[in-house]
Amino acid sequence: MTAFAARRLSLPLPLLVGLAAVAWLVAWFANLPAANWIAFELIGLEPGTHVGEAVAFFVYDVPKVLLLLTGVVWLVSFIRSFVSPDRVRQALAGRGAVPGTVAAAGFGVITPFCSCSAVPLFIGFVEAGVPLGTTFAFLVASPMVNEVALVLLWGVFGPGLALAYMAAGLAIAIVAGLVIGRLRMERYVEDYVWAVRATGGIVDERPTPDERVREAWRSTVDIVRRVWPFVVAGIAVGALIHGFVPTDLVVSVGGRDNPLAVPALVALGVPLYSNAAGTIPIVEALLGKGLPLGSALAFMMAITALSVPELVILRRVMKPRLLATFVAVVAAGILAVGYGFNLFLS
Repeated sequence: MTAFAARRLSLPLPLLVGLAAVAWLVAWFANLPAANWIAFELIGLEPGTHVGEAVAFFVYDVPKVLLLLTGVVWLVSFIRSFVSPDRVRQALAGRGAVPGTVAAAGFGVITPFCSCSAVPLFIGFVEAGVPLGTTFAFLVASPMVNEVALVLLWGVFGPGLALAYMAAGLAIAIVAGLVIGRLRMERYVEDYVWAVRATGGIVDERPTPDERVREAWRSTVDIVRRVWPFVVAGIAVGALIHGFVPTDLVVSVGGRDNPLAVPALVALGVPLYSNAAGTIPIVEALLGKGLPLGSALAFMMAITALSVPELVILRRVMKPRLLATFVAVVAAGILAVGYGFNLFLS
């Protein structure tokens, strides 16, 4: 509910937050029976059929994912209002290579930025004096592993897979940052980036609780508005896979018997564009069809960390050699995760 609606209803903001939380819980628990009723009673589809299962999957997953997305983004945005971005950048700039890289990767996990934020974030980190390797650790971790993806994975697959995914993504981000930092490739950053000067940063204010709540809601609306089409598109693809794609076809391409399954899926994921939230429904459907876990995670990571649109955006601040190095290091990490998960969790 917007701040305007809060004023119009003349209700205390804590009460409105409580009512919103109750409404969220009611919608969450009513989602599954409502989806089954819509697919099999209202529309009249037959359970167990390709169309019926695809529609039921879609009708159930769209509200489920959007509810998780809205709830967790609001909560993280509210918590993040207590942390000054300038202080974070200063803290990263003042650390050594390894602690700074680890901290940057961890910061990337709790920031729901997408590729459209890559350029200003890259410039801001470089301008603040953050080492290049540390900056790359953040750039890898932020789209690949974020709090939205973790909550969705936790809700869909349980804590084990969510934590394993987070550990794998953090490992890739940290290794990528350390490798790129050791290569000392600052000269391959576009020249205009080094010419950027600070233009007044964010003032370290102390907003009131009401201001924090309202700002968190505005941030949530903005993020969800940019993300939801990709979430719905991902769920639509997942529904088609869930209902129509034969298991044998998926297993033949990405199964354990194919030694090139992981690189094939990584190559397939690069031309696509989505965020971690949008890929989870696809991964859910693919796992249900028998795709090995490592192959599915490699596909997901390629979409979120190596998508063509993000690389095009990053080209604005990186020269080709640095961009190619970034792609090579991240791709190697994703392949290692894919093969490693398939080997040890088979």
